[in-house]
Amino acid sequence: MSSLSRDDVANLARLARIEMTDQELENLTTEFGVILNAVARVQEVATTDVAATSHPLPLKNIFRSDVVIPSLTPEEALSGAPASEEQRFRVPQILGEEA
Repeated sequence: MSSLSRDDVANLARLARIEMTDQELENLTTEFGVILNAVARVQEVATTDVAATSHPLPLKNIFRSDVVIPSLTPEEALSGAPASEEQRFRVPQILGEEA
């Protein structure tokens, strides 16, 4: 059975720079004990013949061939833009930035 002492919890709180009352330390010591016992139980069940999983369903990437195809020219891409400049979309200035 894994457990942390009150001093261990106080040290963790100190390292995390969290101020705790004595009552909070006592409560967390108990709660950490419950958590560590639950983890220990899971570790008892896990065996070497059980494959680790990161997702319950098998995942597979779908790739397509990277084929170069004709696309829009800069003029065609900018043809519907309200404003353009130097073959780029011109957008309103934000946050008072200088142009």
